[in-house]
Amino acid sequence: MTDRDQAWISDTMDKIREKIGWVSEKNKDKIPYTTNENGDYDDRSDMTKKWNADDGLNWWTNGFWGGIMWLLYQDTKDERYAAIARTCERKLEQTFSDFYGLHHDVGFMFMPTAVADYRITGNEEAKKAALHAANLLAGRFNPQGNFIRAWNDSPNQDTRGWAIIDCMFNISLLYWASEETDDPRYRQIAMRHADSVMTHFVRQDGSSIHIGEFDPETGAFVKSRGGQGYGEGSAWTRGQGWALYGFVNSYINSGKAEYLDTAKRVAHYCIANIPESGIIPVDFRQPAEPAWEDSCGACVIAGGLIELANHVPDIEKQIYLRPAVKILKAITEKRADWSHDCDAIVQNCTGAYHDRRHHFTMVYADYFYIEAVYKLNRTGIFMW
Repeated sequence: MTDRDQAWISDTMDKIREKIGWVSEKNKDKIPYTTNENGDYDDRSDMTKKWNADDGLNWWTNGFWGGIMWLLYQDTKDERYAAIARTCERKLEQTFSDFYGLHHDVGFMFMPTAVADYRITGNEEAKKAALHAANLLAGRFNPQGNFIRAWNDSPNQDTRGWAIIDCMFNISLLYWASEETDDPRYRQIAMRHADSVMTHFVRQDGSSIHIGEFDPETGAFVKSRGGQGYGEGSAWTRGQGWALYGFVNSYINSGKAEYLDTAKRVAHYCIANIPESGIIPVDFRQPAEPAWEDSCGACVIAGGLIELANHVPDIEKQIYLRPAVKILKAITEKRADWSHDCDAIVQNCTGAYHDRRHHFTMVYADYFYIEAVYKLNRTGIFMW
């Protein structure tokens, strides 16, 4: 890292503190996902809204608001951030008793909230909630195909045998549970899922599929599905980020060298396809037009590259740090809103290539952006 890079990191952290300072106060009782046309965050915990079972408190991104608060708490030591994070945690715990609508993304929900709380403060109630979530996630494991089932029953599709690349992040909850309980079963489930993903999802060139379908009775791999990218055989960029960062996480938590090698392979594919501008498309194999972007995928990839750099020899570190900084600078300079006109920082995110809506805000883009900048500054604990 050059002196200019360090100055940029320091300046960006100041901007983050100023922005989240007022955004957190304005939204302290919410669990936001995206902003409306006025730039105001929505509230997935607003029970007066008629959310469906998957879109209200069960919405998969609901842990990232609390995660942002814990990132800022570690940086500033301001107890206000811890209080807001715990408000989020308490609301999310309601999903346990409601039960219906919970899914494979309990890792995303409870790692940056309850697990972070326990790791940072030693809160035993947070530990209990996190272990509850870990047991729910472990219960989704199919031992025939060695995969964790994605999503729930659908009236339109049989998803019993579906697994998705995103779950490489969720299994961090299982690694943590094994560490806390000294019970190897959670880790064994996580590693068996990671092994299946390594075998069936990551292509020879380092790109990854999004959805893999297994026969739920025999465990045989049936086929890959296009998912949220451009189509079958393409390379959804946020999925590349989940694969890259997820396999680094599995290496950290297991020590299995093949996971680090897989993370490197995915990283090299991403690095080779980063545009000169540093602005990341929704899919690395999408057509030139329409030029849809996904700043969220960009931030996940950057975070994964930075974490990968922490686990390779010194001579290799810059291979991964340089493109990560390039992406983050592009976001900071071209796709960040530091004004009071919008509650979110990161702009131009996209959920899926073929969605009707593109280039909006997502709270988890802000989470991964802030986390990545803090990683460069070595502020805070490893959250996954």
